[in-house]
Amino acid sequence: MNYLNTLLFGYYPYIAITVFFVGSVARYDRDQYSWRTGSSQLLRAKELRLGSNLFHIGILLLFVGHFVGLLTPPDVYHALGISTSAKQILAVLAGGIFGGICLRGIAILIRRRLTDARIRATSSRMDIVILLLIGAQLVLGLLTLPISLYHYDGANMLLLSEWAQRIVTLRGGAADQISSIGFIFKLHLVLGMTLFVLFPFSRLVHVWSVPLGYISRPYQIVRKR
Repeated sequence: MNYLNTLLFGYYPYIAITVFFVGSVARYDRDQYSWRTGSSQLLRAKELRLGSNLFHIGILLLFVGHFVGLLTPPDVYHALGISTSAKQILAVLAGGIFGGICLRGIAILIRRRLTDARIRATSSRMDIVILLLIGAQLVLGLLTLPISLYHYDGANMLLLSEWAQRIVTLRGGAADQISSIGFIFKLHLVLGMTLFVLFPFSRLVHVWSVPLGYISRPYQIVRKR
């Protein structure tokens, strides 16, 4: 069991990160034609805007929350007057709200893709797998919230933060930090890392091509004849 814990939470994170970056670069270099979102809007626009907006808003806020929450050392938020318990409650509330928004959006997108014959016919197997895995990941994340709220002292949160910070800073003993946390937290972590592994082989690569340039570019002026 200790070997499996070390494999999943000591080595697998680095495998996932390597595949994530190297796979993305390789796909962009070798198969740029597939570097797209594969939007189904032309086939059926109904519900797409609602589902897509809810999903993207929720997932972006969840990503920022996880990034800041896991990688911020306790000394930083303690210096700001935020206790570990307060940070735990804030994380549970934010995770519940943003996770609920995202889950509602992904549910709409999954239903469209599975129940509309034209969209289903033009969907790859990976399109469906990714949607289902993200949905499962969101459900797992929401299921961890009651447990986190029960342990309001923030013990699990501190262990998870220490694990993430050790992984990022290439320090040893990361897997040992979370050997004692609940199974559902571990499953949530493994599925999250698996999504990073699948990222370069799915439509998720369009994340790298967010059109931020549109924010600052000048307006196009169209003159009538």
